[in-house]
Amino acid sequence: MVYHEYLMSAVISRVCVVYHEYLRSAVISRVSVVYHEYTRSTVITSVCVVYHEYLRIAVISSVSVVYHEYLRHADISSKMGQITTLLIKEIYYPILAAVGVPANLMTIVILSRGNCGLSNCISVYMVAMATADLLVMIINIIFSYHFPLSFLSHTPVCRFILYMATVTLDLSVWFTVSFTFDRFVALCCRKFKTNYCTERTTAAVITTVSVLIFLKGIPILFVYSHEQIINKVQWGCRSSEAFLSSPPAIPYGWFHGISLIWLPFTLIALFNSLTIRRIAMANRTRRRLRDHNSENQSDPEIGNRRKSIILLFTISGSFILLWLTTSVSFVTTRLTNTNYYRGDRTNPAYIAAETGAMLKYLSCCPNTCIYAATQRKFREELKKLLKSPWTLILRLVKNERNAN
Repeated sequence: MVYHEYLMSAVISRVCVVYHEYLRSAVISRVSVVYHEYTRSTVITSVCVVYHEYLRIAVISSVSVVYHEYLRHADISSKMGQITTLLIKEIYYPILAAVGVPANLMTIVILSRGNCGLSNCISVYMVAMATADLLVMIINIIFSYHFPLSFLSHTPVCRFILYMATVTLDLSVWFTVSFTFDRFVALCCRKFKTNYCTERTTAAVITTVSVLIFLKGIPILFVYSHEQIINKVQWGCRSSEAFLSSPPAIPYGWFHGISLIWLPFTLIALFNSLTIRRIAMANRTRRRLRDHNSENQSDPEIGNRRKSIILLFTISGSFILLWLTTSVSFVTTRLTNTNYYRGDRTNPAYIAAETGAMLKYLSCCPNTCIYAATQRKFREELKKLLKSPWTLILRLVKNERNAN
C-alpha cells in the first residue's frame, strides 16, 4: 500500500516536472518568436527610414541641380539680353544721326530760299522746327553718345551738353505745338488771323518760346555733378544726390515731364480736333452754296484747305505716334516708382523707356519726308538741291576742259 502510494506520487511529480518544462519551453519559444518578429519589424522600419531619407536627399539634390541650372541659363539669357539692347542702341543712333543731320540741313536750305509756295508764317515755323531737330541730332545723339573720355566729358562741358539736350528737345516739341496753333488760327479764326498770322508775330512767338524754354531748363544745370576727379580735373556727369534728395526735385521732375510730353500732346490733340470740326463745317457750307449755284468747277479754297490740313495732320500725327511710347513709359515709371533699373537692361520698364527714347528722337527726322510727300514745290526744290553738287562738278569739268 505504501509502495503504491509512493509510485503514484512519483508519477505525479514527474508529470508536473514534464508539464512545467513544457510550459517553460513554450514560453521561451513564444518569446523568441516575438523577439524575432520585433527585430524583423525594427530592421524593416530602419531600412524604410533610410530608404526614404535617401529618396529625400536625392530629390533635394535633383531640385538643387535643376535650380542652379535654371539660374545659370537665366544669367546667360540676361547677359545676352543686355548685350542685344546695347548693340541695338549702338547701331540705331549712328544711323539716325547719319540720316537726320543731312535731312534737316536740306530742309533748312530749301525753306530758307522761299520757293516752295508756302506763306511766310509756315516757312518760318518749318525752318524753326528743322533747326531744333538738327540741334537734337547733333547734341542729343552725336555729342551724348559717341565722344567718351574726350573734352566733352569734362564735367562743366558735359553738364552744359545735358542742359542743351533738354532745351533742344523742348524746342522741337513746342515749335510743333506753336505751328499747330498757328494753323488752327489761320483755318478757324478769321478775325484773329489778320493780326496773328504775320511774319513779325511768328518771329516774336518763336523768340518768346525759346527764351521760356531756356529759362525752364536752368535747374538741369544743378541736377548733375562730377563722376570722378583725375589730376584735379572733374570728369563725367551723374545725378546729384543733393538735388535728388531736395524737396523741389520731385515736383520739378513732374513739371518737366508734363510740360515736355503730356501738355503738348493735349494741346495738339485739342487744336487738331477743333480744326477738323471747323473745316468740316466750312466745307459743308461751301458745298451747299455751290450746289445752290449749280457750279461744277473746282473750288480752289477747298483745295488750299485740304493741302493745309494734310500738312498739319501729318506733322502733328507723326509727332503723337512717335512720342506715344515715351508718354506711356513716363506715366508708368512715375506711378510705379521704377525710375531706377539697377543696371538690368532686360527690365521691361528699361526696354520701354529706351524704345520710347529711340522713337522720340526718330520724330526729328520724318518732317523732310512729310514735306516732300505733301508739297509739290518742295519736291522740285529738293531735286534741284540734290542735283546741284553734280551740276557744279560738271560745270567745273567743262571749264577745265575749255581752259585746256
